[in-house]
Amino acid sequence: MAISSKPRSTAAGADPITPHDRFEGDYRPASAIESGAEPLANVSARLEPLQIDFLLRLADALNTTLDLNTLMHRVADLVRAVIDYRIFAILLLNDKTNELRMRFQTGHTPEAERMRIKIGHGIVGQAALQRKSMLIDDVKKDENYINIHDQVLSELAVPLIVKNKVIGVIDIQSEHAAFFTQEHRRLLELTASRMGVAIENARLYTRVSRQAQTLTVLAEISREISSILDLDDLLERVGQVLKRVVDFQMFSILLWDERTQHFEHRFSSRYGERVIRERAVPLGYGIIGTAAETRQPVLAPDVRKDPHYIAVNRETRSELAVPLIYKGNVIGVIDLEHTRVNYFNEDHQRTLATLAAQLSVSIVNARLYQRISEEEQRMERDLEMAREVQLRLLPSEPPQPAHAEIAAKFLAARSIGGDVYDFLDYGHGRTALAIGDVSGKAAPAALYAALVSGILRSLATRQLSPGKMLAALNNQLQERKLDAQYVTMLMAVWDDENQTLQIANAGSVQPVFVTNTNCDDPADRVVKTIEAEGFPLGLFPDAEYEEFTFSTQPGDMIVFFSDGIVDAENAEHEMFGTERLDHVLQQQPCPTAASTVEAILDAVTKFQAGTDHFDDETVVVLRVI
Repeated sequence: MAISSKPRSTAAGADPITPHDRFEGDYRPASAIESGAEPLANVSARLEPLQIDFLLRLADALNTTLDLNTLMHRVADLVRAVIDYRIFAILLLNDKTNELRMRFQTGHTPEAERMRIKIGHGIVGQAALQRKSMLIDDVKKDENYINIHDQVLSELAVPLIVKNKVIGVIDIQSEHAAFFTQEHRRLLELTASRMGVAIENARLYTRVSRQAQTLTVLAEISREISSILDLDDLLERVGQVLKRVVDFQMFSILLWDERTQHFEHRFSSRYGERVIRERAVPLGYGIIGTAAETRQPVLAPDVRKDPHYIAVNRETRSELAVPLIYKGNVIGVIDLEHTRVNYFNEDHQRTLATLAAQLSVSIVNARLYQRISEEEQRMERDLEMAREVQLRLLPSEPPQPAHAEIAAKFLAARSIGGDVYDFLDYGHGRTALAIGDVSGKAAPAALYAALVSGILRSLATRQLSPGKMLAALNNQLQERKLDAQYVTMLMAVWDDENQTLQIANAGSVQPVFVTNTNCDDPADRVVKTIEAEGFPLGLFPDAEYEEFTFSTQPGDMIVFFSDGIVDAENAEHEMFGTERLDHVLQQQPCPTAASTVEAILDAVTKFQAGTDHFDDETVVVLRVI
């Protein structure tokens, strides 16, 4: 093997040794140094002072760096100082391909540097195969010589052996026949015997440093991807951050689809650009399907020689597929491709397998979040529709009798609530008022409230008195009994001609009677509780309800309200209570039914001061005029 070009200059800092000095002394054959470096003390006894000086400098060069490139540069400069070479190379063995590849060279052309030499081929291949140095005075006469440059005439190749294993070859060439001497040979053998260990140490240091760096990057990646809950954003980000540890060219993530029983492409990129792939992969099909079926990573150094490979990208030469497994189930496959043969290695495989474990968890979390988000959106749509239906069940406008004004307002604690109120026309100037509060909250309470409202409307044609209406409603609910569901309700009938109010209570909050609500002195105003009681509806069969009838005068006001008013709490967990409600009713100047409703709700809102409303709030006010 030979290609000639201008050699590199000596590295800065190397002390010169006269190039044409020749070493005298006994020749020690290569077989004596194959097992490793002989102790320097034993070697020194047989060497001249100049040789000892060289070995000392060599030891210093090898022992003061763990960087492989720096190491090879220093050795090349030291050897040049004692052997006037023009072409020099250090080739290292790839155990997987059993090929020698140049890791350092001077004097070679780029074409020669890219060569891969099989063990036994050429002079360097023979040196590695026979595990001994090869000194060729005339390469033209050697049948093993690979002729790349006609001007090269002599060559010296020495194997690098560590722990009885060939790891590479040092090779120097000359354009002069019989240029290299036995002294050169012996010097290069001594160099090789010590350099092999240094190379292995440098490789180990590089590997450990790379692994440490990879683990650090993987930890950062894991923290980052674990915080991404959008599946598409997660997969795209994985493709970006994975580049920090594996320099792939093509990348795909496929996820298992239970419906189609195939692995579907969810994200793919080629040379950094996102691409769309429609082809699905069944279990066991191709390298991807095989990785999923065997539940093990599949590394294909050359896809053209892999029986599982399905040709999709013509430029692909090597591929690495790792299954994504969560709780024993294969949920997908992450796949990398490259245009170079033997590009992916075991380090890449371990790195991808480590990342795959965290990625599987992140994918499951993102999918769960996506389902929850979709379900929440669906529920929001349903709740919005339910709220619309509930509001339509409530009266749009209260009735306006000749001798009374009626106002009402309902505020749900959530999107929908369990409070219900209604106005029923009994004819002949009579109006029935119903104010109820269903147990529970949100959708179940709203549905039960709708049931109560429907039954109430169906009974309206019978124009029953308040007590009998509650008894009839209770019997209807008993026929449709639901566990743990009941409703409290106040029923009142206003007779506009007689200006009387008839009331019955089924477990609801007792209403308040306010006298003298005209624009007179509020100090003369009296606020009383109407002490009507009874069992909630839907709990006990055949319940009876007591009725109260009382006369009113202009300026009197009856306030009906749900427990969400008096039970409202502030940040200090204090309840609004009846005393604050009485104070609001006592202090109002010239109140109307509508202004009273607003005053009560405003007072409750200010009292809560931004805290969440935990119960529905309903107020109905009848004021005699």
